[in-house]
Amino acid sequence: MDFGLSEQQLSMQESLRRYLQQAAGLEHLRSVVADGPVHDATLWQGLADMGLTGLLVPQAYGGLGLPLMDAVLVQEVLGEFAAPVCFTASAILAPLALALAGSDAQQEKWLPRLVDGSLQVAVCITDAGGSREDAGVTAVNDKLNGRLMFALGAASAELLICSCREGDLYLVHRDAPGLEWTSMRSVDDTRCLWEIKLREVAAELLLPEAGDALAPVSAAGRIALAADTLGAAQTMLDKAVAYSCERQQFDRLIGSFQAVKHMCAEMAAELEPCRALLWYAAYAYDAVPDKRTLLACHAKAHLGEVGTSIARTATEVHGGMGFTDLLGLHYWFKRIGFNRQVLGSPDRLRAQAARVQGWGVQADRLMEQGGGYR
Repeated sequence: MDFGLSEQQLSMQESLRRYLQQAAGLEHLRSVVADGPVHDATLWQGLADMGLTGLLVPQAYGGLGLPLMDAVLVQEVLGEFAAPVCFTASAILAPLALALAGSDAQQEKWLPRLVDGSLQVAVCITDAGGSREDAGVTAVNDKLNGRLMFALGAASAELLICSCREGDLYLVHRDAPGLEWTSMRSVDDTRCLWEIKLREVAAELLLPEAGDALAPVSAAGRIALAADTLGAAQTMLDKAVAYSCERQQFDRLIGSFQAVKHMCAEMAAELEPCRALLWYAAYAYDAVPDKRTLLACHAKAHLGEVGTSIARTATEVHGGMGFTDLLGLHYWFKRIGFNRQVLGSPDRLRAQAARVQGWGVQADRLMEQGGGYR
């Protein structure tokens, strides 16, 4: 039995890498994020032309209807290049939410536009990872009130899919009266982030008879962010190894020093098992749905900590150069830090994993040790 990726999946990743090498190199990345968070519309259309924006859209609406695993593999490559596009929101979370809980009319109206890349969707399901301060939305008679923080999505997003405190998912039009969008700055300028205020905003409830759609959508988002971290961490490791093979001190390559060898070897040993964990979490999302929440929590929590460790160590291998804009390591460093916190920090996710397994007391202890919201 073959537990690896298929030839088609490997070919898809390689084709995407070749495209991003030409369209999303470091100089391009530096230029597009110079003025702050950005969604690269040209790069997004390139992904749409390759058919990647419709991976999770059912075939009946023009998509490929593939399992989550394929979208996760795309997200990993986007993380490798720190690609400035909102793929997680519009190509993973939005089609899943609409496919799981959208009405026939909603699916017919919006899913084909996700496939061709003409529709951008902002998604905010941060209630799944814990609310902060006075954030949160309440729903009364399909009217939403409250404040959403850390919404993912491009500035050109036409729709907002959000969760409320009761756990339901709602679809809101961008031009709905009472909706106020404010751009948020985070450590990561390669993706857009929003604070959204809602005052008696008319919204469409995604079908309640579909059951709890928030849990699978949240799980998919966590797996996608873990994949992005895996790709970013792999790039930082590769850059550290390459730098150690060309930088000289005392007339020797620093890669020949035992201390540097150990740093690179430890990074590789930390990262490689994460790949199997991520693959299984993505596979189990469709094949073993009873475990999707648990495995998503484990994958994102573990990748969050391993990614942070590799980001720090890879920067140290570069010495003082690692902190300069010349090499651009900070783009991947900050992207990993962003992924660690959105949709739940490692402490919060491990606490949720404990609750899923019926360990309520242990979960409370984890939250106390983690200091509450992290």
